[in-house]
Amino acid sequence: MADCSSERVEAIYRTRDPVKNLRIRVWLQRVTPTAVFTRHILQPAVEQEQDVIEMSAFDVPTSEGITSGYRIYDQEEVVLGWQEKLFSQFEIDLFRNEHACQSPLDFQYHKEILSLEETEARKNFRIFTYTDFDRYTSMEEYSRTMTTSSKETPSYLVQRMSHVRRRRQERRITEGKTPQSRIITWAPNEEFVRNNHVLNNPVQTMYIMGDLGPYGKLGKREDEYILCTIKMDNNGVLSIKPDFSGSKSPYRIETEGEKRDLWLYKINNASATVQKEEQDREESLYKNLYNRHKEYLYTLVGEEFEIPPLGALKLFVNGEIVSAKGYEYDSLYVQFFLELPENWSCPSKQQLSGVTQTCSTKVEGRENVAYFSYPFNFEMTLRSEDKTEGFLSQWPVLYFAVQSCDFWQRCRIEGYGYITIPDSPGSYTQTCQTWRPILPGTSEMHRFFVGGLLELEDMTYIRTPSTFKGERLSRFGFRTATTGTVTIKLYCMQQCRAFLDSSMAKRRSQNVLERMGGLSHQASLHSVIAAFERAQQRMHEARENLSKDLLHTSILLQSD
Repeated sequence: MADCSSERVEAIYRTRDPVKNLRIRVWLQRVTPTAVFTRHILQPAVEQEQDVIEMSAFDVPTSEGITSGYRIYDQEEVVLGWQEKLFSQFEIDLFRNEHACQSPLDFQYHKEILSLEETEARKNFRIFTYTDFDRYTSMEEYSRTMTTSSKETPSYLVQRMSHVRRRRQERRITEGKTPQSRIITWAPNEEFVRNNHVLNNPVQTMYIMGDLGPYGKLGKREDEYILCTIKMDNNGVLSIKPDFSGSKSPYRIETEGEKRDLWLYKINNASATVQKEEQDREESLYKNLYNRHKEYLYTLVGEEFEIPPLGALKLFVNGEIVSAKGYEYDSLYVQFFLELPENWSCPSKQQLSGVTQTCSTKVEGRENVAYFSYPFNFEMTLRSEDKTEGFLSQWPVLYFAVQSCDFWQRCRIEGYGYITIPDSPGSYTQTCQTWRPILPGTSEMHRFFVGGLLELEDMTYIRTPSTFKGERLSRFGFRTATTGTVTIKLYCMQQCRAFLDSSMAKRRSQNVLERMGGLSHQASLHSVIAAFERAQQRMHEARENLSKDLLHTSILLQSD
């Protein structure tokens, strides 16, 4: 009988309305015992040697036709909402006794059941629900885990786990606890990616059940059958199994046991339809909301980019101190600051210095590496106004000092270094070699036991001191030792009005300094160097030709 009935297929809907507005009408009807069909229909068919019996021969009436001649418990129609709790006879008998309650939810059900009995407001007898908070698991979803056979019997573990409360996916017990498993897998294999590449959306489930027990013997677990399963996730996807009946024939359920009864039921959407005026008002509300959000984004970003003044270049640097390796001690941190030449400026709130977090090292190969991944950003402006023709711009320099701090809070200088900010836009990864000053004698022993010792007062001494005004800088007698390296990533962006000139943009040989009108000396310097290289090449060619001519002349004289 179940195989000949209409298929119980799952349907999926997508909605933007709140799920609390969902209303479902369920109609349940006990038609007749299966023995009646066997005696009145199947037996004459066998006598007439008919192999196939069509379902139209049963002449199953609709829900509107079957309304009289049945007992009150054999026909029922209920309209319920999303996660609305309707108690079964088993739950009423169980939670009526306060001693059977264990959880706060059980005590809440106890109060509701007592209230229903006092007010006599119970509207259901056979149709009831299991909400997402109840301790219920559908055996149809979890028993058939190995094969698709309908005759497969669930294992002992499946039977025991079916009574365990399902873990709700949206609840994560991670507050105040450190997960023991590895959160990040650096080298995942194909099987790991295939097994973990799933979308884990929180899903709420609701079961509409039916107590199809004999008349007067309600409240047995073995007589409970699933009429409908409804699931809803956070993306507005509603899945219902089976689908709404609509104009189709009712769904059929044949009970098991000695008295095999046939039940019909229908599931229809009873939600209130939205009126045309309310739908237009909702669309207008969404439209106004999107327009206000669009205006808000315009106020944050602006319709146009801010253009720098004439003769000015804006430089934006987004950087990252990636790592440091090859140093003697552990627990490293990096101090850095940016030096701006006299023709550069920055906003008043811009910080030109910083310090990274302290990072422990890990062994990679033969080196000890400390990974910082510390971000920083700078915004600078280069102005060429009121500058002479021979003016040559200097580019900002980033200085840094690598230091270590041990358990006794002893700090040591591990190395100094610097890099020059690139003069072309783009992404760069630079590795800088560092050094530290040393003294002969017991300085290394002092550094090991006490720490500190020999720090530069002015970090610009790493390159050219800012206070130096002479022509020659002597560092005779200043002893240093090569230490480790620091890796830095830089992402440079430039903005200038000269970039708007399409004719100059086509000339790829020019850099940003040549495009700025006030810095023409930089372009003339490059042109002089290029002309000198061409003249030098011509001079080499002339020498080669002259030597060939002299050799040819000498051969002719010897022949004469």
